[in-house]
Parts: sequence; C-alpha cells; structure tokens
Amino acid sequence: MAKPDTRRLDREIQQTTRKLKAVQEREMWPLTGPERRTILAALAGGSYKVLRGNNPARADRKLKTAWGSAETRLTAEITALQRERQRIVHEAATAKAAKKSSGWW
Repeated sequence: MAKPDTRRLDREIQQTTRKLKAVQEREMWPLTGPERRTILAALAGGSYKVLRGNNPARADRKLKTAWGSAETRLTAEITALQRERQRIVHEAATAKAAKKSSGWW
C-alpha cells in the first residue's frame, strides 16, 4: 500500500501559515472582506479622532481586536488542517497494518 496522499493538505497548511505570518506583519491581503472593513473603519475612526485632537483609544482597541480575531481564525484553520492530515495518515497506517495482519502466514 502506498503512502497516504496528503499533498493537498500540506499545500493548504503551508498557504495558511503564510497567511498567518502576513497577518502578524499587519498585511491586508489574507483578510476576509468583513475583517478588512472592520480594520479600515477602525483606521478611519482613529484618524478622525487624531485629526480632531481627541484620544483614539477606542479605535486602537477595535484595531487590535480585529487583528487578533484574524490571527485566531487562521490559527484555528491551521489546527483543523493538521488534524485532518493526521487523521488521514492514521487511517492509512491502520489499513496497512490490517492488510499485513490478514496475510497468508
């Protein structure tokens, strides 16, 4: 029996890891639409507050929360993909062991 085919999952894990690293560096490209809108709204609100001479603390908190939720989402995706990959590998190993044990000897 051949090794399990995990290339697709490996590629997805690698891509999601790249997205997580980009979010940690505060890049916008890996964000979903609602996340982008939240971040841009917080940036605009904070800029307006600074322009008016007020404290942008609420906008800063909103911005940190949005980035944090994006990181959490991507971390959860990576974890789910790794679990799925492990499940596939485990199933292949179980099938291989069952095939070996049911041999003629």
